[in-house]
Order: sequence, then C-alpha cells, then structure tokens
Amino acid sequence: MSSDKKAAAKPVLKNGKTNEEIYAGFQTLRNEQRVMANKLTEMEAELNEHRIVIDTLKNVDGKRKCYRMIGGILCERTVEEVMPTLLVNKDQLAKVIETLNEQLTKKGTEINEYKEKYNIHIRGQDDVQRQEESKEAKRNAVVINPIQV
Repeated sequence: MSSDKKAAAKPVLKNGKTNEEIYAGFQTLRNEQRVMANKLTEMEAELNEHRIVIDTLKNVDGKRKCYRMIGGILCERTVEEVMPTLLVNKDQLAKVIETLNEQLTKKGTEINEYKEKYNIHIRGQDDVQRQEESKEAKRNAVVINPIQV
C-alpha cells in the first residue's frame, strides 16, 4: 500500500517522467549553461589580458628583460622570446572562445526546446514579459486629458 501512495503522489507524465525528474533535468541544463557562461567570461578576460600585454610589448626593445608566469612559476625571459608565445596563445584563446560561444548557443536552444517539450514556465520571466507588453501598449496608446472646459 505504501508503494501505491508513492505512485499516486508523483504523477507520471506521458513521457514517463515525473515533475521532479523534469525539473531536475531542466536545472541540470541551466547549470551546464551557467558553467559554460562563466568559463566563457574567464576566457574573454584572459584574452583581453593577452591583448594588453601584446600591445604593451610591441613598442619595447626585444632584448629587454620581461617576466612570464608559467604554471605558477615566474620565469625571466626576453621580449623577443615571449612575444611569439603570446601571439599563439591569443589566437588559441580566440578559437576556444568561438567554440564556447557556439556551445552556449546550442545549450540555449536545447533549454528552449526542453521548456517547450515539457511546457515549462518560469514565474519571474512570464511576469516580466507581460509587463513589457503592457508598457509597449501604453507607449502606443493615445492619452486624452479628461479635463472638460
């Protein structure tokens, strides 16, 4: 009997999943998207740092000493030794960022398809969309002053 109560408490949908399973799957997709977005932000910051260093070292004599952090170890090099590595790293970072952007777009599409498939509505988003629609309607509305002469 206790198993009958459990089955009755969790209605199984036509896809064979309970509401909790659908919600857990949705949260998993959103968490994966967040992780990708954080990694993308981190990579963009690193690319920006590379650009700043490259721009700074362009005008510096190639024989001048500079220091580079490699795996947590500070190494003394010359500008002409470091510059090619920086340029290669910058190009590789740009490629990784492009790939992450594509993956993030695919993940967003996957989340939207999941929402449509299981008819998921997010409380805060639906309210905001209705408010925006009503603001648009107010902007297009004609306002007449009710004061009579």
